Amino acid sequence: MLKDVYFKKLLYPIISMKLKKTAEFLLIIIFISFSSYAGLEKKKKSNRPNIILIMADDLGYGSLSCYGSPTINTPNLDMMAKEGMRFTDFHSNGAVCSPTRAALVTGKYQQRVGIEGVVTAKSHRDVGLAIEELTIADAMKKEGYVTGMIGKWHLGYPERFNPVHHGFDEFIGYVSGNVDYHSHVDQEAYEDWWFQNKLQKEEGYSTDLITKHSVEFIKKHKDENFFLYIPHESPHGPFQGRKSKPIRTIGEKSMKYPKENIPAIYKEMIEVMDEGIGEVIETLKALKLTENTLVFFCSDNGPARQGSSGGLHGNKGSVWEGGHRVPAIAWWPGKIKSGQESDQTVMTMDLFPTMISLVGGDKIPDWDGVDVSKVLFKGKPLAKRELFWRHYSNDGKNESAAVRRGDWKLIRLGSQAEPQLYNLKEDLAEKTDVSSENTLLKEDLLQSLRDWENEVTQGVQRVSP
Repeated sequence: MLKDVYFKKLLYPIISMKLKKTAEFLLIIIFISFSSYAGLEKKKKSNRPNIILIMADDLGYGSLSCYGSPTINTPNLDMMAKEGMRFTDFHSNGAVCSPTRAALVTGKYQQRVGIEGVVTAKSHRDVGLAIEELTIADAMKKEGYVTGMIGKWHLGYPERFNPVHHGFDEFIGYVSGNVDYHSHVDQEAYEDWWFQNKLQKEEGYSTDLITKHSVEFIKKHKDENFFLYIPHESPHGPFQGRKSKPIRTIGEKSMKYPKENIPAIYKEMIEVMDEGIGEVIETLKALKLTENTLVFFCSDNGPARQGSSGGLHGNKGSVWEGGHRVPAIAWWPGKIKSGQESDQTVMTMDLFPTMISLVGGDKIPDWDGVDVSKVLFKGKPLAKRELFWRHYSNDGKNESAAVRRGDWKLIRLGSQAEPQLYNLKEDLAEKTDVSSENTLLKEDLLQSLRDWENEVTQGVQRVSP
């Protein structure tokens, strides 16, 4: 696209002056054009980093060995944490899949774009993230980056909402909440494995396929600036290992789960994902791209029942810490100092502003997220801010919300419920409600929550859970 614009600007004065298109003149122009364009490309490659963003699905705060798991072995993520920065206070925007992904790709609270609940395979097959929304892929593409996505989308089932229409040059993966890891069939028995915006069958374990195509993307674009988003399926259900049998078939909703050791399968699922992340890292090393590539890893929300929230209260679907405090690791040899641990409060929506600033892009006025580059590279604290979460149950009847200000967190379990207040510095497990001892603070935070709710939902049609 940049090349087309360049040549149009070049040819316009030629046409306007009505110069004759002699062979000699055109040869000179073409030579100058390609020489200039090559120079621009070279400058980009030397000054701008590649970015790889990896997101696990339903991975809890305590489900990696570098976050304290005694049973799950994740040597590659452990290596990234040891050589980079491990976050202890990183939060997903949502307590379930779709909302966090909407916040990630837009840099805004998911409520502003109407994706507050799960875009389900059963009830939301005709909705998705509006094409008008500017995504991180759109912004990277504008900056001259090749953009790719390999894995889970979950922001719209119809072809018109496909990632290729949201700024991604290349997409391989699935658009639903989860697929059978072997047959690639979604919860409603629809085939769901895409190459670009076309369904295409491919044999293989989904985690391995995501790794395979991610590695191929890196090799293919090693001489270009690239942004690669790798949203893994693991360790979201259905719980299947590499040798498990398919449990879903196209057009057949009845699913038969074989009797397997689920804890062992769950452990395998995470370890296979870690193995794939290791292959991505090794590819970067082999291509000598590590010093010019930021790799960022995080989860989309807290764990399902099988996972671990690391002693935090709650899990997936909850505004308690266990529902949205998740593991996150930043790795960039030579740029991010090794062995760092950050306690700065960071959100999923902060990744878009951060990454676009790294490539020299323009700040977007309606971002809710902030640039956290100074945390990554200088270890400096972020400016004080209030952060918010809101979640609805699957039936849409039960609502919960929370607001965070420094160490203080207010939780409201229902729109009419009496709020609870916790000091996370002293009580990270959220065991002791101290609202009765801090009534003024409680009322102040509750009003902030109400004001935020009114602001982010004005004129927005919500995708109901």
